[in-house]
Amino acid sequence: MGMKQYWEKIRSLEDLKRECADLRAAGKRIAFTNGCFDILHPGHARYLYEARALADFLIVAVNSDSSVKAVKGPGRPIFPEQARAELLAALGFVDAVLIFDEETPLRVIKELLPDILVKGADWAEEEIVGADVVKNRGGEVKRIPTVEGFSSSDIIERIVAPLEKS
Repeated sequence: MGMKQYWEKIRSLEDLKRECADLRAAGKRIAFTNGCFDILHPGHARYLYEARALADFLIVAVNSDSSVKAVKGPGRPIFPEQARAELLAALGFVDAVLIFDEETPLRVIKELLPDILVKGADWAEEEIVGADVVKNRGGEVKRIPTVEGFSSSDIIERIVAPLEKS
């Protein structure tokens, strides 16, 4: 029995809905987080590792290219959605990756109904999209401290600044 191809973790919403139903029936806890994950860095890895430690199964919803542009502005994303999804899927502690088109993951959260909604501690709980949906069905919202010194925006700035001076 060979190793599962990591890119098979990139799933459709319909597939994931079925899998979540099966996981719930088996008494497993599902964690969900979302983001752009434009340039994958150690801050992302530590955050996702912590998110996975909270549950039996971790779903990462990644913003599509059009929704990254809407959220972050022109010039973003650096990596296209398929590349960003593939890198997330390659992480052993990520169980499933879903690309979503909307500016917020609210629809996806309503469809998947995770037990634990995870965001960075830089988000106030009342600002976390879907928090009410998850809590209303007995789930919880967890905020994980972000790692200082790592952000895709800062990395881009560090690359671009010297080029602008030359």
